Amino acid sequence: MDSSLVKGFADIIDMGADALGDRDMLIMGDERLTWNDMQARAGQVANALAAEGIGTQDRVAFIDKNSIEYFELAFGAAYRNAVTVAVNWRLAPPEMAYIVNDSQATVLVIHEEFAEQLTTFEDELEHIKRIVVIGAAGNHVSFGDWRDAHGSHCEKIANGDEDVCSQLYTSGTTGLPKGAQTTNANFQALFATVDWDMDEASRNLCVMPLFHIAGSGWALFGMANGATTVMMREFDPVAGLQIVESEATTHAIFVPAILQFFLMVPSDGIDLSSMQYIAYGASPITEDVLVKSMEQFGCKYFQVYGMTETTGAGTTLPPEDHGSGADPKLLRSAGKPIRGMEMKIIDADTGEELPDGEVGEVWMRHGGNMKGYWNMPEETAKAMPGDGWLRSGDAAYMEDGYLYIYDRVKDMIISGGENVYPAEIENALMGHAGIADVAVIGVPDERWGEVGKALVIPVADSGVTADEIMEHARERLAGFKCPKTVDFVEAIPRNASGKILKRELRDPFWEGHDRRVG
Repeated sequence: MDSSLVKGFADIIDMGADALGDRDMLIMGDERLTWNDMQARAGQVANALAAEGIGTQDRVAFIDKNSIEYFELAFGAAYRNAVTVAVNWRLAPPEMAYIVNDSQATVLVIHEEFAEQLTTFEDELEHIKRIVVIGAAGNHVSFGDWRDAHGSHCEKIANGDEDVCSQLYTSGTTGLPKGAQTTNANFQALFATVDWDMDEASRNLCVMPLFHIAGSGWALFGMANGATTVMMREFDPVAGLQIVESEATTHAIFVPAILQFFLMVPSDGIDLSSMQYIAYGASPITEDVLVKSMEQFGCKYFQVYGMTETTGAGTTLPPEDHGSGADPKLLRSAGKPIRGMEMKIIDADTGEELPDGEVGEVWMRHGGNMKGYWNMPEETAKAMPGDGWLRSGDAAYMEDGYLYIYDRVKDMIISGGENVYPAEIENALMGHAGIADVAVIGVPDERWGEVGKALVIPVADSGVTADEIMEHARERLAGFKCPKTVDFVEAIPRNASGKILKRELRDPFWEGHDRRVG
């Protein structure tokens, strides 16, 4: 398959069915779907969506771990020129409800595993007219019955390059998630400008969650090139290594935490020789983990730096820069801009472009840059200042064409590939009666790359404990957002305008750590 001919998600499945027919398209556990199977199911789902009134640019929400049904829905929605909204299943129920409501989705597909969460927010859903449950449906219709009530021949609504096809939510510094709208043109740019060397003989391992661009975007890239996708519902390191052997996978993308998990489990006797390429990124990685992982798999590695807002791509550090003959310093870089990507470093005070070696904010211009944030014009204007440029929020410098991430303008914490924003955590913790002030920072962690630490000024004589603060956080935030440690301090440094000096707080913990962002 020629991914440069793909104009929308519907083309992926139609071109694949025409070219590959009864070859395996998607494998998950014991279930194997051919390209023809998926095309037929997508047609059924398209008809089911049509019966619900779903049409051009309507939103359809999805809450589940990795599943075949996600792609049935994504391709079925593409036939209707509708937009798939994959919701982070790790979120707390109020956070799930906020995204479903904000997206204005009228159909929600959710797995029975999240029935308890659904019960807590179902009455708060503002736009949903139909709830479809994967598995035991209870008072709702099951996904299988909903899909199979319709035939596979369906109307295919035409779509345009600027039509949105996917809306993934990324947390905001204010604590409100933002729906990044990616268009058909954005994915066209991804397919045309990134070379990850996949073809119809490739077997692409997908373990990242599909609500991540590294999950759904990576899988769709492989599919657009005719690769067979091998998927895990939820990552398990031992099972992951066994799947590499049993399915002879050739390509995969992992966050550094996964690479470290692989190093921690016995792999002797497992044949990993089928692997050809491993992409990594999305969070900090130590040179030690990277080198040992390269030894474990013995294949080509490349790093990817990007954002949901850039359809996942920005720079890449290619395999030749990972070899024994390469400059070791390059392993600390994020690589060079991908083909067609314009990148510059901007001084936050003057707005001027900075020369090599000087730290400023990374700005990117590329066909993969999102259309904007859903129903957030002010946030879109901040992120997209004009003329096609996107502000990354990351501080970095360029040297000899390579990008070196220095710190985060937005103070974002990236823990195990998950974006965590301190302001959201601070807002939740400040609701505790025993906390007078708090600052949350990211500190190095051997397993997750970095984790949150809460620096707390307690209310005098309150007697508040770290355990109480942690429990307060767990009741209000998704688990991965909760700080892993709490330190009590006497003062929190702030500037004249009252902003916390996060850099001053972080630096002592990062002393001796070269890698800030993977």
